[in-house]
Amino acid sequence: MKKILKIILIIAGVYCLLLIPIPQKRTELQTASENPFTWDQDAPWNQLEQAFVAAKNMPSGQLDATVQEMTRELDSILLTYEGRTTTPQDSFYLLIETQFFRIAPLIAAQKNKTDWHIGFYNRIRKKLKEDSGQWDMSKQSTRQISYRILYGIRAAVEEILLQSTDEQFVSTMYVTDEPSAAPTASILGIEVHSGDLLVSRGGAEVSAFISRGNDFPGNFSHVALVYVDEATNEPYFVEAHIEKGVAIASKAEYLQDKKLRFMVMRPRSDLPVLKSNPMLPHEAARYMYKESQLRHIPYDFKMDFYDPSAMFCSEVGSYAYKHSGVQLWKYPSTISSDGIINWLHSFGVEHFVTQMPSDLEYDPMLSVVAEWRDRETLFKDHLDNAVMDALIERANAGEKLSYNMWLLPLARVLKAYSFLLTSFGKEGVIPEGMPSAVALKNNDFVARFQQLKTLTEGKVQAFEEENGYTPPYWQLVRFAEASIVE
Repeated sequence: MKKILKIILIIAGVYCLLLIPIPQKRTELQTASENPFTWDQDAPWNQLEQAFVAAKNMPSGQLDATVQEMTRELDSILLTYEGRTTTPQDSFYLLIETQFFRIAPLIAAQKNKTDWHIGFYNRIRKKLKEDSGQWDMSKQSTRQISYRILYGIRAAVEEILLQSTDEQFVSTMYVTDEPSAAPTASILGIEVHSGDLLVSRGGAEVSAFISRGNDFPGNFSHVALVYVDEATNEPYFVEAHIEKGVAIASKAEYLQDKKLRFMVMRPRSDLPVLKSNPMLPHEAARYMYKESQLRHIPYDFKMDFYDPSAMFCSEVGSYAYKHSGVQLWKYPSTISSDGIINWLHSFGVEHFVTQMPSDLEYDPMLSVVAEWRDRETLFKDHLDNAVMDALIERANAGEKLSYNMWLLPLARVLKAYSFLLTSFGKEGVIPEGMPSAVALKNNDFVARFQQLKTLTEGKVQAFEEENGYTPPYWQLVRFAEASIVE
C-alpha cells in the first residue's frame, strides 16, 4: 500500500512540475505596415447571384444568344489589347474585370456551356503575366490590380465550374507553354520541368489559414520545387513539411499527400539570366535536392526566409533560386492584420514580412503553366476558405487561441517522446521545433475550425435543398459567419 502511495505521490509531483510554465524569450516581431486587401463588394455579389437566378429562368435559346453576344464583345476588347503592353493605369483590366463578372453568372446558368470562359481567363492571365514584367510591383496599387485580375477572375471561373455538370467540369487548365531546356516529366498529364514550382493547397485546417492569412488572401498553402533526374527523367519534389522539415518526395508520395489543387509555375524563358543559361532552373533544383540530402533542415516556424538553417515551404524554392542568382518574391508578402498576427504568433511565427505561397502567382518572373483541381476538392477549398475567413474575423475582433493548462504535462511527455523519435529519423507526434503549448493551441484551432465547418455544412445542405444549386462563395462566408455565433 505504501509503495502504491509512493508511486502516486511521485507521479503527482512530476505532473505538478510539468505544469510549471517555461518563461518565453521575448522576441521582436517583424511586422508590416500595409493595408490588407478587401473586396467590400457585398452588393455586387448579391446582384451576380440575382443575375444567375434570373438567367436560369430564361429560355435556353435566349440565354445562349445573350452569352454569345457578350463573349464576342469581350473577345473584341481583348483582341484590341493583345500584342501590346498595358500599364496598370490603363482602363483595360478593370474593364475586363467588370465585363467578365457580368457574363459569368449567365454562363453558370447555361445548360450547354462551352469552355469559352476558361480559354478567355487563360488568355487574360497570360497577358497580365507578360505585362507585369514591365510594371513596378512595389506599388500597392499595381499589386492590387494584379491580384484583382488573377484571383478575382479565377474565382468567377470557379463559380461557373461548380455550377457545371461532371461532363462540363474541366479539371486541368493549360495556360502557358513556357519553353524550358530542363529535363521533363509528367504529373497528372501535365508536363513539368526540373526547376518548376508547384504551388498547392493542402487539406489540413492550417492549410486554409496559410492560404487566407495574408494581406492578399489566396488559394494556395504550399510550395514544392520539382527536380527531374536527367538520367531517368524521374521527378522528385523537394518540400518543407511542418512534421519533418525539408524532405524529398517521389511522384507517388507527392500525389498521395492530400491536395485540393495545385498550379505549375515556371521561370520565364525570356529572362536575361535564363537566356544566358537555359539550364539554370535545373541547376537550382539539383542544388536544393542535394542540399536536402547533405543536411537535416528543420521546419522554420518563424517564417524567416533570411535564415537558411531552417526552412518553411516557400523558402525551399526561393533559397534554391537565390543560390543561382534569381530572386523570387522580389516584393515580399505582408501580413498586417492584428488578429492574423496574433494567431500566427501563437504558432511560432515571428516574421510577418515573408514569402507566402499564394503570392508566388503574382511574381512577374514566373509564368503560370497549368492548374489542376476536381469538383469535390474545389468545393472543399471554397468551404474551408469561407470557414477560415469567418474565423479570421473573430481573430480580428480580439479572440485568441488558448489551451487547457491541465493537458500541458501530457503534451510535454508527448514532446519528449517525439524528440526521441526525431533523434532516430522518425516523425514525432509533436513536430520538431513546435513547443508543447503551441501544439495544444493548434488543437484549439483545429477544434474551432471543425466545429464551425460542421455547422456551415449544415447550412449549405439546407440551401441546396431549397434553391437547387450550389451556394456561391459569398454565401458560404455568410453561412460561416452566422454559424460562429450559434
